[in-house]
Amino acid sequence: MPVAVVAGAIANKVRSGGEAWVRLSYVAGLRRLGWTLHFVEQISAQACDNRTIAYFDAVLAGHGDAATNMLVGAGGEPLHGGAVEPEELAAEADLLLNVSGNLTALALLRRFRRTAFLDIDPGFTQIWHASGTLEIPPHHVHFTIAENIGRADCSIPTAGIEWRTTRPPVVLDEWPVAPADDRRFTTVATWRGPYGRVEHAGRTYGVKLDEFRKVLPLPHRAGHTFELALDIHPDEGRDLAALREHGWRLVDPREVAGDPDLFRHYVQASGAEFSVAQGIYVETNSGWFSDRTTRYLASGKPALVQDTGFSRTLPTGEGLVSFRSLEEAAAGAEAIMADYDRHSRAARALAEEHFDSDRVLEKLLEDALA
Repeated sequence: MPVAVVAGAIANKVRSGGEAWVRLSYVAGLRRLGWTLHFVEQISAQACDNRTIAYFDAVLAGHGDAATNMLVGAGGEPLHGGAVEPEELAAEADLLLNVSGNLTALALLRRFRRTAFLDIDPGFTQIWHASGTLEIPPHHVHFTIAENIGRADCSIPTAGIEWRTTRPPVVLDEWPVAPADDRRFTTVATWRGPYGRVEHAGRTYGVKLDEFRKVLPLPHRAGHTFELALDIHPDEGRDLAALREHGWRLVDPREVAGDPDLFRHYVQASGAEFSVAQGIYVETNSGWFSDRTTRYLASGKPALVQDTGFSRTLPTGEGLVSFRSLEEAAAGAEAIMADYDRHSRAARALAEEHFDSDRVLEKLLEDALA
């Protein structure tokens, strides 16, 4: 059996069930295709404590032999887990899939036969690399989920790298169609996001809060229930007051989505998804699509999400409804709820056609190993 190492952040993102699913989808999806899987995460020695280790082990417990997973330090030295030394594992593997470039230790990267960098934060990644803020270590192939990168109407710089495009995979067996508790629109989000605004070529690109502020009146305008599992600091008093004034229901994401099982239950108990995107994804016309949204779709939940340019390559209007303005969002909510069952069936069908991990990862492997 071919051997793959998936590198990514789980221990570095404690109590973020959605982020864990990003990485688990590659682990579970590649294993479905017959690969032997190992998970490696680089973490600082200071951050590698009992809390992060316990979360790392718990998240990966249901995904293969725990002895195959390990935490390593900045130089590639072992910090936790692993049945073999990191250098031996790297030399044995046929492929490293480096999610967000988590693994930067050159001593390990150079030992892999084949390395694939996977960008899931398009715009941020390329601008940081172009400006020298964060250098992407050499890899054999580079993937991004920005499907419009390189097109004339997409302003993300390629930064001298040949980017291949891919889509966020969803392992359909892990995300069956599930009945909703009610028909509320939900999402799991951070108000400011982890990175902040970035500048490139004389332009400042926005973050998620900039896009949320544009649709604040939506719950009252649409007349439906909108709930946010929102990571927002209590000091954001003005924005919290505005959200509540406009009818948004707020819940704690750590309570409802703090691990993969909680996250899955929250998504599958929802009626539909509503979400905006990071401003930079929208403003660059990136074509970015949310891995979270693929899980709503697979669960039979219609998705009403802000268009980042993905409508160029994905069918919209049934199951997946895109918007670019408050008025379009309100109309989309009404359309979904007026014919909910049809949109629910279309959501699952769209996930099967465009995000099934078998299809997505077979193509990724073909490109990565060519």
